[in-house]
Amino acid sequence: MNNSVSNTGRLLWAGLRALLVLTLVTGVIYPLAVTGVAQALFHDKANGSEIKADGKVVGSALIGQAYNLPLKKGQETPEPDLKWFQGRPQNGLGSNSVNTQYKLILSGATNRSADNKDLIAWVTAAKAAVIRDNSVAGYTVKPSEVPADAVTSSGSGLDPDISPQYANLQVHRIAEKNGLTVAQVQKLVDDHTEGRTLGFIGEPRVNVLELNIALKALVAKS
Repeated sequence: MNNSVSNTGRLLWAGLRALLVLTLVTGVIYPLAVTGVAQALFHDKANGSEIKADGKVVGSALIGQAYNLPLKKGQETPEPDLKWFQGRPQNGLGSNSVNTQYKLILSGATNRSADNKDLIAWVTAAKAAVIRDNSVAGYTVKPSEVPADAVTSSGSGLDPDISPQYANLQVHRIAEKNGLTVAQVQKLVDDHTEGRTLGFIGEPRVNVLELNIALKALVAKS
């Protein structure tokens, strides 16, 4: 009987020591080591790819933002503030769930097929708006010039980038709304256009937040 109790006690103590060691290694040492390596080698990515302006964090390079006017009385959907470059449509989850429009509660695709009536209506309306909003005196947007990312949301609904084609399409409007020359705005777009990662991964892209920060600085100097 005493031997049985003694063996049970030893087993319990051995189990407790194993638990403490594993907790220390996997719950303290390993997370600290991973965090230390990440901060040392990938500081920017480890901290959320933050973008700063005027000395403070204004967003992430990984998450899109909306550039809209304040809601007017009776409005459910705000109008875009056309002095800024606009990102992709924010339909994200569509009517499948709550459409948070970059508020980061949820993310996801609309999961609608190409022949879905709602999707066709959204794309048709978005294309008409892109043509209308970006056609200014001396520059008319042709339907064939509207790229897919200008009228469709991304799989997550949070895409921070647009194609160079969509950015270029907005140049004349941005110049007119901000009292800048087309050449000045086009240079901004060119300077903020990134090529494919490693030369073959992904597509050329323009980060909208970074572009608008540069636009704000340019307007302030003009």
